[in-house]
Amino acid sequence: MLLVDDDVRFAAALETALRQRGYDVVRAPTAADALSAPPVDIVLLDLGLPDKDGIEVCRELRRRGTVPIIAVTARGEERERVLGLRSGADDYVVKPFGMAELQARIEAVMRRSVRMSAPAPMRVGDLVVDVHARRVTVADKEVALTRKEFDLLAALARQPGGAVTRDQLLAEVWHTTWTGSVRTVEVHVASLRAKLGDPGFVETVRGVGYRLRTG
Repeated sequence: MLLVDDDVRFAAALETALRQRGYDVVRAPTAADALSAPPVDIVLLDLGLPDKDGIEVCRELRRRGTVPIIAVTARGEERERVLGLRSGADDYVVKPFGMAELQARIEAVMRRSVRMSAPAPMRVGDLVVDVHARRVTVADKEVALTRKEFDLLAALARQPGGAVTRDQLLAEVWHTTWTGSVRTVEVHVASLRAKLGDPGFVETVRGVGYRLRTG
């Protein structure tokens, strides 16, 4: 994640809050730093930068690619919001804001980005997970999953072979950071395994979370 903001105290506090929620953050205090930063999954962009208007930075980032951009700014007037969105921002958050709202907006923008990328179906032996079509088959037979079961499987399928923590699953599938919900993850994993017919498709990574078997 790229955090573009020249307010040192605000950026430091926001970076800390984001890191506590599991995000990797790269800070850029100027437009020049933002435009020379390495590729990231999402950009939080302040529009009041010292060396160039944030609107121009937004337009330049959009010309370069499809990275999700959320304008995070004190400019709250309707015309400013419209201008920001028309300049390529995917969402617009006005300061001051709550972290719960910002995180929800980040997750929503990232979900839309994933859907738009239309990834190829994930195949693990007889298991096929088509995230774009929201369809799962085992041995060419469609498996009926609940919405949460599918979202859980999709979250694992997006990182095939990689461990996905319980906290990540709670944030992405249930949109919560409350650790008391971990039991909910376990119950849905058990149900998912039963419906897939092979518990080995979803492997437990002890002390971490789960991963989707790749071979």
